[in-house]
Amino acid sequence: MSDGFDRAPEQTRPPRAPPSSQDNSPQQNSESTMAKPQVVAAPVLMSKLSVNAPEFYPSSYSSNYTESYEDGCEDYPTLSEYVQDFLNHLTEQPGSFETEIEQFAETLNGWVTTDDALQELVELIYQQATSIPNFSYMGARLCNYLSHHLTISPQSGNFRQLLLQRCRTEYEVKDQAAKGDEVTRKRFHAFVLFLGELYLNLEIKGTNGQVTRADILQVGLRELLNALFSNPMDDNLICAVKLLKLTGSVLEDAWKEKGKTDMEEIIQRIENVVLDANCSRDVKQMLLKLVELRSSNWGRVHATSTYREATPENDPNYFMNEPTFYTSDGVPFTAADPDYQEKYQELLEREDFFPDYEENGTDLSGGGDPYLDDIDDEMDPEIEEAYEKFCLESERKRKQ
Repeated sequence: MSDGFDRAPEQTRPPRAPPSSQDNSPQQNSESTMAKPQVVAAPVLMSKLSVNAPEFYPSSYSSNYTESYEDGCEDYPTLSEYVQDFLNHLTEQPGSFETEIEQFAETLNGWVTTDDALQELVELIYQQATSIPNFSYMGARLCNYLSHHLTISPQSGNFRQLLLQRCRTEYEVKDQAAKGDEVTRKRFHAFVLFLGELYLNLEIKGTNGQVTRADILQVGLRELLNALFSNPMDDNLICAVKLLKLTGSVLEDAWKEKGKTDMEEIIQRIENVVLDANCSRDVKQMLLKLVELRSSNWGRVHATSTYREATPENDPNYFMNEPTFYTSDGVPFTAADPDYQEKYQELLEREDFFPDYEENGTDLSGGGDPYLDDIDDEMDPEIEEAYEKFCLESERKRKQ
């Protein structure tokens, strides 16, 4: 039976000193038993590190693209493998976009020379952007760059035109997708968010050099929101919230320039969903927070706006950072409560609220703090003068 701890094997014990003639003698006196312990030198471990060792890569890191990229595209038998490897590389290292996108586009210009090759390129990027989490933004940036730097422009359409045609294929089944099974809806939501990123990142240069966004995507996003709100399941509503947080401010500005009230209609639609739909409580809270975000101009602060001192009337967040107090009955209250002054005064009058302290924090117990007692209460004259100037300057700026 084991007592819970394994006995150490014999070979792990330190080597014993050779036996001497004293070992065979009877028990020695107490002085002889206090012999000095024998020191055993630890073995010296030889390092296996070498300056000639190959470069280390984490197990999750793929260096195939980097090695092949340095040698050009000769190591890739097909366009599909080359593009897919680059997309995977961007997924793992999005920071390499700026330094490697130019070489990637130049390689494509020498490889993508037919309609079929261009169609294949569009499909590869679209699939990566709608199937890999968090790649929709990078995919939209990639699409924007290629739309301006790919030289091929066949009769079937250039890169941007083929990309929009591919998106239209998914767009046309939006109503069926929004009410489909969970897998179908998940794929549809990825498409919706990718389209939102395309709307923000895909630049269209006019004949006069002006840069605009694709109006066709603006119209498409409006209809996609209708499809999501018409099928108010939790995941559809969450997708709508994500889309509006991403594009809401830009969409509203564009609609206002055209004199449209589409955002007002969307907000009204959201309020109706909150009141009538059988969505979860958490999703309703998300929708209400979105309405609140839009009421604050999507969180944007205009530096050019005239300064106004914050008051409870003009600042909805005036009381956000106010402390919370509790009455003698344990009821919380803040400065936003109508009877705040009355409750706070009652709080100060409670004898046990600040024991042995006045309202200004003066210790009445007589004990005192030996450390604080040594500190001189008077300011240095230069510090006092600087403080007075600071107060006057602050008051002057506040009145302006």
